[in-house]
Amino acid sequence: MAGPSVELSPVIAASTHWLSRAYPAGSSDTIAHTLSELQARQAVTVAAWLRYPTEVDAALVAIAGPGGSAVLDWRAGSEPEDEEAEEEGWRTWVDEVVVSWAACLLADPALARRGVDAVIAAVPLAHDRPLPYPRNTGGAPAEFRRLLEPDLRDRDAAVLLRHPDLLEPVAEMHRDALLYLLDAEPAGLTSGAVGLAPRDTDSADGE
Repeated sequence: MAGPSVELSPVIAASTHWLSRAYPAGSSDTIAHTLSELQARQAVTVAAWLRYPTEVDAALVAIAGPGGSAVLDWRAGSEPEDEEAEEEGWRTWVDEVVVSWAACLLADPALARRGVDAVIAAVPLAHDRPLPYPRNTGGAPAEFRRLLEPDLRDRDAAVLLRHPDLLEPVAEMHRDALLYLLDAEPAGLTSGAVGLAPRDTDSADGE
Protein backbone atom coordinates (compact mmCIF):
# COMPACT_ATOMS: atom_id res chain seq x y z
CA MET A 1 0.00 0.00 0.00
CA ALA A 2 1.24 3.42 -0.89
CA GLY A 3 -0.02 5.07 2.27
CA PRO A 4 -1.92 8.29 2.94
CA SER A 5 -2.21 10.92 0.24
CA VAL A 6 -2.49 14.69 0.51
CA GLU A 7 -5.46 14.41 -1.88
CA LEU A 8 -7.49 13.25 1.11
CA SER A 9 -7.03 16.61 2.84
CA PRO A 10 -10.42 18.07 1.72
CA VAL A 11 -12.24 14.91 2.82
CA ILE A 12 -10.49 14.88 6.20
CA ALA A 13 -11.10 18.59 6.77
CA ALA A 14 -14.80 18.48 5.84
CA SER A 15 -15.52 15.26 7.72
CA THR A 16 -13.81 16.64 10.83
CA HIS A 17 -15.82 19.84 10.54
CA TRP A 18 -19.03 17.84 10.30
CA LEU A 19 -18.28 15.85 13.47
CA SER A 20 -17.26 19.00 15.34
CA ARG A 21 -20.54 20.71 14.42
CA ALA A 22 -22.73 17.67 15.08
CA TYR A 23 -21.15 17.02 18.51
CA PRO A 24 -20.00 20.47 19.63
CA ALA A 25 -17.81 21.37 22.60
CA GLY A 26 -18.24 25.07 23.28
CA SER A 27 -17.78 27.95 20.88
CA SER A 28 -14.98 27.99 18.33
CA ASP A 29 -12.83 30.31 20.43
CA THR A 30 -12.58 27.95 23.43
CA ILE A 31 -9.90 25.42 24.31
CA ALA A 32 -12.60 22.76 24.70
CA HIS A 33 -13.63 23.22 21.06
CA THR A 34 -10.01 22.92 19.94
CA LEU A 35 -9.35 19.77 21.97
CA SER A 36 -12.56 18.14 20.76
CA GLU A 37 -11.79 19.03 17.14
CA LEU A 38 -8.28 17.56 17.44
CA GLN A 39 -9.76 14.26 18.60
CA ALA A 40 -12.28 14.31 15.78
CA ARG A 41 -9.52 15.02 13.24
CA GLN A 42 -7.37 12.15 14.50
CA ALA A 43 -10.30 9.71 14.28
CA VAL A 44 -11.26 10.97 10.82
CA THR A 45 -7.66 10.72 9.63
CA VAL A 46 -7.43 7.07 10.68
CA ALA A 47 -10.80 6.33 9.09
CA ALA A 48 -9.88 8.08 5.83
CA TRP A 49 -6.56 6.26 5.55
CA LEU A 50 -8.31 2.95 6.16
CA ARG A 51 -10.97 3.69 3.54
CA TYR A 52 -8.56 5.10 0.93
CA PRO A 53 -5.25 3.33 1.61
CA THR A 54 -3.54 3.95 -1.73
CA GLU A 55 -2.73 7.00 -3.82
CA VAL A 56 -5.04 5.67 -6.54
CA ASP A 57 -7.93 5.42 -4.07
CA ALA A 58 -7.32 8.99 -2.92
CA ALA A 59 -7.06 10.28 -6.49
CA LEU A 60 -10.34 8.63 -7.47
CA VAL A 61 -12.26 10.11 -4.54
CA ALA A 62 -10.77 13.52 -5.34
CA ILE A 63 -12.15 13.23 -8.88
CA ALA A 64 -15.52 11.62 -8.16
CA GLY A 65 -16.20 13.25 -4.81
CA PRO A 66 -17.00 11.49 -1.52
CA GLY A 67 -20.79 11.79 -1.66
CA GLY A 68 -21.60 14.54 0.81
CA SER A 69 -23.27 14.77 4.19
CA ALA A 70 -27.00 14.60 3.36
CA VAL A 71 -27.71 11.24 5.02
CA LEU A 72 -25.48 12.05 7.98
CA ASP A 73 -27.27 15.37 8.45
CA TRP A 74 -30.59 13.57 8.57
CA ARG A 75 -29.31 10.87 10.94
CA ALA A 76 -27.82 13.35 13.40
CA GLY A 77 -30.54 15.96 13.09
CA SER A 78 -28.04 18.58 11.93
CA GLU A 79 -29.52 19.45 8.56
CA PRO A 80 -28.70 23.00 7.41
CA GLU A 81 -31.50 25.49 6.92
CA ASP A 82 -30.39 25.96 3.32
CA GLU A 83 -28.10 23.27 1.97
CA GLU A 84 -27.70 25.23 -1.27
CA ALA A 85 -26.22 28.23 0.56
CA GLU A 86 -22.68 29.11 -0.49
CA GLU A 87 -21.29 28.67 3.02
CA GLU A 88 -22.57 25.08 3.11
CA GLY A 89 -20.46 23.99 0.14
CA TRP A 90 -18.00 22.18 2.39
CA ARG A 91 -20.64 19.52 3.03
CA THR A 92 -20.08 18.06 -0.45
CA TRP A 93 -16.61 16.93 0.70
CA VAL A 94 -17.92 14.99 3.70
CA ASP A 95 -17.49 11.24 3.35
CA GLU A 96 -20.34 9.32 4.98
CA VAL A 97 -18.32 6.13 5.52
CA VAL A 98 -15.31 7.99 6.90
CA VAL A 99 -17.49 9.86 9.40
CA SER A 100 -19.26 6.66 10.44
CA TRP A 101 -15.94 4.85 10.94
CA ALA A 102 -14.54 7.82 12.87
CA ALA A 103 -17.58 7.70 15.15
CA CYS A 104 -16.91 4.01 15.76
CA LEU A 105 -13.29 4.79 16.68
CA LEU A 106 -14.25 7.62 19.01
CA ALA A 107 -16.82 5.47 20.82
CA ASP A 108 -14.65 2.37 21.22
CA PRO A 109 -11.02 2.66 22.47
CA ALA A 110 -10.23 -0.96 21.57
CA LEU A 111 -11.40 -0.44 18.01
CA ALA A 112 -9.46 2.83 17.80
CA ARG A 113 -6.25 1.04 18.80
CA ARG A 114 -6.89 -1.67 16.24
CA GLY A 115 -7.53 0.92 13.54
CA VAL A 116 -4.37 2.88 14.27
CA ASP A 117 -2.30 -0.31 14.30
CA ALA A 118 -3.77 -1.26 10.91
CA VAL A 119 -2.87 2.13 9.44
CA ILE A 120 0.67 1.93 10.77
CA ALA A 121 1.11 -1.58 9.39
CA ALA A 122 -0.21 -0.51 5.97
CA VAL A 123 2.21 2.36 5.41
CA PRO A 124 5.66 1.16 4.35
CA LEU A 125 8.85 2.54 5.81
CA ALA A 126 10.38 5.12 3.50
CA HIS A 127 13.75 6.81 3.77
CA ASP A 128 12.89 9.63 1.38
CA ARG A 129 10.04 11.09 3.46
CA PRO A 130 9.34 11.50 7.16
CA LEU A 131 7.03 9.00 8.86
CA PRO A 132 3.62 10.58 9.50
CA TYR A 133 3.16 8.90 12.88
CA PRO A 134 6.38 8.04 14.74
CA ARG A 135 5.90 5.73 17.71
CA ASN A 136 6.74 6.87 21.19
CA THR A 137 8.42 4.21 23.29
CA GLY A 138 5.82 2.77 25.61
CA GLY A 139 3.04 5.06 24.38
CA ALA A 140 0.64 5.75 21.57
CA PRO A 141 1.78 7.04 18.16
CA ALA A 142 2.30 10.77 18.64
CA GLU A 143 -0.06 11.78 15.84
CA PHE A 144 -2.96 9.84 17.37
CA ARG A 145 -2.32 10.27 21.10
CA ARG A 146 -5.51 12.27 21.76
CA LEU A 147 -7.58 9.58 20.06
CA LEU A 148 -5.92 6.65 21.82
CA GLU A 149 -4.91 8.13 25.17
CA PRO A 150 -7.06 11.20 25.88
CA ASP A 151 -6.22 12.95 29.13
CA LEU A 152 -8.78 14.44 31.50
CA ARG A 153 -9.03 17.72 29.56
CA ASP A 154 -9.53 15.83 26.31
CA ARG A 155 -12.29 13.71 27.83
CA ASP A 156 -14.03 16.70 29.37
CA ALA A 157 -13.93 18.50 26.02
CA ALA A 158 -15.28 15.50 24.09
CA VAL A 159 -18.20 14.50 26.29
CA LEU A 160 -20.59 14.63 23.32
CA LEU A 161 -18.06 13.56 20.69
CA ARG A 162 -17.21 10.31 22.50
CA HIS A 163 -20.64 9.44 23.91
CA PRO A 164 -21.51 5.99 22.49
CA ASP A 165 -25.27 6.50 22.63
CA LEU A 166 -25.12 9.85 20.85
CA LEU A 167 -22.73 8.50 18.21
CA GLU A 168 -24.67 5.30 17.59
CA PRO A 169 -27.00 6.57 14.82
CA VAL A 170 -23.91 7.52 12.81
CA ALA A 171 -21.56 4.74 13.93
CA GLU A 172 -23.98 1.92 13.13
CA MET A 173 -24.29 2.98 9.49
CA HIS A 174 -21.03 1.39 8.38
CA ARG A 175 -19.70 -0.36 11.49
CA ASP A 176 -19.97 -3.85 10.01
CA ALA A 177 -17.67 -2.91 7.12
CA LEU A 178 -15.09 -1.49 9.53
CA LEU A 179 -15.17 -4.58 11.75
CA TYR A 180 -14.70 -6.76 8.67
CA LEU A 181 -11.82 -4.62 7.42
CA LEU A 182 -10.06 -4.77 10.79
CA ASP A 183 -10.76 -8.50 11.15
CA ALA A 184 -12.71 -7.94 14.34
CA GLU A 185 -16.21 -8.73 15.52
CA PRO A 186 -18.60 -7.33 18.11
CA ALA A 187 -18.11 -8.98 21.47
CA GLY A 188 -21.15 -7.40 23.13
CA LEU A 189 -22.96 -4.13 23.47
CA THR A 190 -22.76 -1.84 26.47
CA SER A 191 -24.67 1.46 26.25
CA GLY A 192 -24.24 1.37 22.49
CA ALA A 193 -20.47 0.74 22.62
CA VAL A 194 -18.98 -2.18 20.76
CA GLY A 195 -16.37 -4.36 22.43
CA LEU A 196 -13.93 -6.25 20.26
CA ALA A 197 -12.76 -9.80 20.10
CA PRO A 198 -10.29 -10.97 17.44
CA ARG A 199 -11.61 -13.46 14.94
CA ASP A 200 -10.44 -17.07 15.09
CA THR A 201 -10.02 -17.10 18.86
CA ASP A 202 -11.61 -19.56 21.25
CA SER A 203 -10.91 -17.64 24.46
CA ALA A 204 -14.62 -17.14 25.06
CA ASP A 205 -15.29 -20.87 24.71
CA GLY A 206 -12.62 -21.71 27.24
CA GLU A 207 -14.04 -19.50 29.96
